[in-house]
Amino acid sequence: MSFYKNKALKITCIVSLIMICFVYHHYLNTDTKQIKFGATYMTMNNTFYKAVNNEIENVVNNHGDVLYTRDPALDPKKQNEQIKDLVSLGIDVLIINPVESSSINKTLKEVKKAGIKIIVVDAPISDDQIADCTVVSDNYDAGVQCAKDMMQRFDHARIALLEHSKALSAVDRINGFKDTVALNENYQIVGSEDCLGQTELALPALNKIIQQGIDFDVVFCLNDPTALGALASIKENDLGHDVFIYGVDGSPNIKKLLAETKAIVGTSSQSPTSLGKETIKVAYKMLHHKKYKRSIIVPTKLITKENIEEYDITGWQ
Repeated sequence: MSFYKNKALKITCIVSLIMICFVYHHYLNTDTKQIKFGATYMTMNNTFYKAVNNEIENVVNNHGDVLYTRDPALDPKKQNEQIKDLVSLGIDVLIINPVESSSINKTLKEVKKAGIKIIVVDAPISDDQIADCTVVSDNYDAGVQCAKDMMQRFDHARIALLEHSKALSAVDRINGFKDTVALNENYQIVGSEDCLGQTELALPALNKIIQQGIDFDVVFCLNDPTALGALASIKENDLGHDVFIYGVDGSPNIKKLLAETKAIVGTSSQSPTSLGKETIKVAYKMLHHKKYKRSIIVPTKLITKENIEEYDITGWQ
């Protein structure tokens, strides 16, 4: 009997050891820590950033993790404060869309020293070595696309620019446009104003160009909210000739107007859904110590009256 008892005891010990090893292996390979993400965008009154954030939030929620989202409302000082607040919440990753390209560099360096991963989305910062990864649209090419389309449609043009000089994404778009027309004397930049990429500021900005007596027939806008402000200005002022507007974004509002309004000619479309997906994908790669690219550039595509039927005008692409 003692033989069988000893054998049964040995079997019980072996089974127990196997179970202990299984449980240990399970917990060793399962990340039980809830990951915390912090995000701050230059402004949430633009549906573009809401679309980016929604994509990120969906993935974070599916993983059972947490996303804290903040809106600095175009105030760089407030954005710096928000970053510090997010750090105090114990975030593992900071997702930042900068109000200004350089005003947050000092704060971001402190974030990096704290061991927090930094992903810049949509608009680069001036010191790209601070960020672990930058995810942006091909902003320069967006400007090039609009300029090339304009040159195909019109033999000549006098062009007004509506800019956002402190956002590098906007600067790249304007530079892409300007560089493309620079060597052709038939296309002249006759005026420019800064409007922070906001509809309510674009209207008085274009009004100012008009009030200066500057004659123009094309407006290139850094984004679609600006294009909406430009359209409102054109309607408000009796210029006595047609003015044609280009934007950048591919927003639902502009796509609808492309189909209905003569003045809106084209928009170089971004994909906030793609930007959001790429951002959160690289975030989890970082956290799981997988290889990732430090720079991710998402292509843009020009939407015009000729191809608008290929797109859903009720939402983002």
